[in-house]
Amino acid sequence: MDHSRRRTGWAVLRHSAVPALALAVVATLPAAAPREDPAAPAAADPLAPVSVSYGEPTGPVATGTFFSYNDFHGAIDPPAGSGAVVNGVPAGGVEYLATWLKRLRAEAATAGRDTMTVGAGDLIGASPLVSAAFHDEPTIELMDEIGLEVSSVGNHEFDEGVDELIRLTRGGCHPTDGCQDGDGFGGADFTYLAANTISKKTKLPILPPIDIRFLDGEPVGFVGLTLEGTPAIVNPAGIRDVTFTDEVQTANRWSNLLKLLGVKAQVLLIHEGGQQSPPPVTPGVSDCANFSGPIVPIVQGINPEFGLVVTGHTHRFYSCELPNRSGVSAVTSAGNNGQLITRSEVSIDRRTNRFVDIDATNVVVENGVPDGNGGWVREGNGWAKNPALVDANAKAVADKYRAAVAPIANRVVGSISASITRAANAAGESALGDVIADAQLAYTAGAGAQIALMNPGGIRADLTATGSPDDVTYGEAFTVQPFNNLVVTQTFTGEQLKDVLEQQFVGFDGQGRQAILQVSGGFAYTYSASAAPGAKVSAMTLNGAPIDPAATYRVTTNDFLANGGDGFTNLTEGADRATAPGFDIDALTAYLADGPVEPGPQNRITLAP
Repeated sequence: MDHSRRRTGWAVLRHSAVPALALAVVATLPAAAPREDPAAPAAADPLAPVSVSYGEPTGPVATGTFFSYNDFHGAIDPPAGSGAVVNGVPAGGVEYLATWLKRLRAEAATAGRDTMTVGAGDLIGASPLVSAAFHDEPTIELMDEIGLEVSSVGNHEFDEGVDELIRLTRGGCHPTDGCQDGDGFGGADFTYLAANTISKKTKLPILPPIDIRFLDGEPVGFVGLTLEGTPAIVNPAGIRDVTFTDEVQTANRWSNLLKLLGVKAQVLLIHEGGQQSPPPVTPGVSDCANFSGPIVPIVQGINPEFGLVVTGHTHRFYSCELPNRSGVSAVTSAGNNGQLITRSEVSIDRRTNRFVDIDATNVVVENGVPDGNGGWVREGNGWAKNPALVDANAKAVADKYRAAVAPIANRVVGSISASITRAANAAGESALGDVIADAQLAYTAGAGAQIALMNPGGIRADLTATGSPDDVTYGEAFTVQPFNNLVVTQTFTGEQLKDVLEQQFVGFDGQGRQAILQVSGGFAYTYSASAAPGAKVSAMTLNGAPIDPAATYRVTTNDFLANGGDGFTNLTEGADRATAPGFDIDALTAYLADGPVEPGPQNRITLAP
């Protein structure tokens, strides 16, 4: 691996000669408004891989295949537990992803098809310790190793802030921790696109907005962006110098520039998605039944040149045909954690430079040993891995970091009496949420903390026990809380605390999704889902005594919440902020050390009729 590269500014739009003046022109190009009530596409089998046709070509065609995936989240090792399988098939792990990509590329080459490998964001962030301990440098190196060429950013690319994302793309050692693996860090060989992440200072995207590449001699334009709602779901401290613009307007503005340059076969890489709701009884990995979600109105508004839309964020798998402004687009997603690859075979009319047809289907990244009976060989609580499917080069990179992190990951930090899950009851309270809130309250007792609040989205996994009691390793605890948030304590009046809790029901992401905060022991309240906004919370008590609206209370949260994350802007109004040493993971491991810790009681939040 060459670690000597360094890049500054926007990456060159590879395989193209786009004049700087043309890039400036885009600011003056109008972005067409979404068409209202677009006509539905022709009826198609919702349970078949999507096949989109744009009519007969007017001349010779170019052919090629895109391979895509999304929401990798640093999943270097195969996922474990219930997440280890896709529709019953053991899948995932970077060595296996590399092998399947090589196989699929070889098949395409045999058929005479050019190939490209692309992504739709969240390649990093919310990562297991083997990647996160090294600021996700291992994942960037592995994306280079397996041949990723271009990807949009996602919201998790901003978990450590804009400056850190820029470092990961350009290379260079971490400003605090240095180059921990001892051999430098050269940054990404692939191109990250961020068309709608705009610097407040320069008024330009912080990373390239578009890329132009050639497929069988024909230019293909890529526009990459994340969801406009990113500020609500990442730590505001890391993105204070940027804004996130509307997905449709941004996509169409850069699409119009690509058309001016003669590039009319266009691919939108967007970190936003949808889901099948309800899913089919026996869903296939390429189904598109009962489809809905934020990506639907986005696609309705985009230019018809976007024949292929590669999506992410929702961690679902699908392959759909959805209406755009004046036609249809093939819309795909490959689930998450590198367990699927979307194969999109395309044809481009060499005379019009437009897509002629697109056939997209998802392929499972199988990693297990077949048992000969249509099943898989069991191994303990999982499946035996198939050594014949391991890519040696990817494994060598992964093993370097596995060895480096093993002493940290395998250290026992405490114990639990039984499995503690993040599954919420009817009131939105989870046993693990209770435990984490209690841990943060105990951790900040020296700052006078009386109440602790925890956002459920920051709880990324269960603590699973195989015995009673059961040891918990640092790696297991980190998987639960992988964000390295600071823990802060602030002063609020009782009235301000109620205002904070009322924000639970606003819908933090602009799509109606709510975040019921997990609360520490001693604090309790009731809420009514049917009450008017701003009047849902009642009966707040602390150690049995009613909360006094005029009195002050010391409240602990992570700094993501304290900075207004998940839409809790009222948490920014606290006074006398004190920051604890270490991170939220340190609070959890300190609490587990006094174990065995029991599951939380889930009796602190009451849902009224």
